[in-house]
Amino acid sequence: MLEGTARDSNAPDYQPSWPGFIWRDSRESADSGPAGRPPRGVKAIRNLEFARTSGSKLLLDLYVPAASAGPLPVIAWVHGGGWRSGDKEPCPAVPMAAKGYAVASISYRLSGEAVFPAQIEDCKAAIRWLRANASTYKLDPDRIGAWGSSAGGHLVALLGTAVNTKEFDTGENLAFSSRVQAVCDFYGPTDFLQMDAHATPGSAVLHGLPMSPESLLIGGPIQENRDKVVEANPITYVASDSAPFLIVHGDEDRRVPLHQSRLLYDALKRAGVEAELVVVKGGGHGGPQFRKPDIRGKVEAFFDKQLKPAA
Repeated sequence: MLEGTARDSNAPDYQPSWPGFIWRDSRESADSGPAGRPPRGVKAIRNLEFARTSGSKLLLDLYVPAASAGPLPVIAWVHGGGWRSGDKEPCPAVPMAAKGYAVASISYRLSGEAVFPAQIEDCKAAIRWLRANASTYKLDPDRIGAWGSSAGGHLVALLGTAVNTKEFDTGENLAFSSRVQAVCDFYGPTDFLQMDAHATPGSAVLHGLPMSPESLLIGGPIQENRDKVVEANPITYVASDSAPFLIVHGDEDRRVPLHQSRLLYDALKRAGVEAELVVVKGGGHGGPQFRKPDIRGKVEAFFDKQLKPAA
C-alpha cells in the first residue's frame, strides 16, 4: 500500500495524503513479477492516447492476455489520490488480465488542472475510446466494467449511475456509448456534504475545509457550492438502468466514512439495481484487509458474473 503522512487537518495549508490500493503481495511474486511489470502471460500496451484536452494528452495503459484471441471483456481501472494526485501506474487490477480480461488503466485531469466535471468527462472519454478501438485490440465492446478506489471509486460510481447524463460526454468518439456494464467501487465518496457528520472517530480529514479534496474538486468550499456537490454525487443519477454494483468499504475508514457507501447502496436498492455492499471489518482506507482472498474472490466473482458470457 502506498502510504503518506497526514498533517494537522486544522492547518490552513493542509493537504491530506491518500493511501493507494495495491493488489499484490509476496505470495504473488511468481505470477506478478517486479512492480511495474505485468504478470507472466500478460502483455502491456502503454501510453495509448484516448483524448486531448486543451492540448494535453490523456493516456491509458492496456493489459491483455498474451495468448488470447479475444474478444476480451474489459475492466477499466480508475486510480485514487483525492482527485489531485495519483497516476495510472501502478495498476492493481492488472492481475485480472491473467484471468481472461483486458485491463485498461486510465488517466484523468486532476483537480489542480481542472475542476469537476472534467474528471468524469475524461473517464467517459476513455470508455468511448475503448469501444471505438475494440476491434483493434480485440475487446468486447458490450462487456466493459469499471473498478476504482477512493476518488477512483467515486468516478467509477458516476460511470455506473450517470448513464443518461449526456453533458458528461464531451470530446471525441461521441458515436460510441460511455455506459459500463458493471462497477466495483472501493470506498469511494458520494455525498460530500454528509462526510464530516458521519466521520469515523479520529478522522484524518475535515471535508468541509476550503482546501479539502472535495472542495478542491468542485472549485470552492462544499458548503458554499451545494449545487456542484449534487452534480458530483453519484446518487443524484441512480435509476433502474444503473449498472450492477459491488461496493467494498472498511468500517474503520478515517478518510471516507462507511456511511458514504451505505448511502449509495441504499439508493441503488431502492431503484431496483443489483448491488452488494461488503463491509470489511477493521478495514481502513485501503490496506491489507482489501487484498485478502475473500475480497479478491468477491471481486473476481462479481466481474465474472457481469462480464463473462455464461458457459
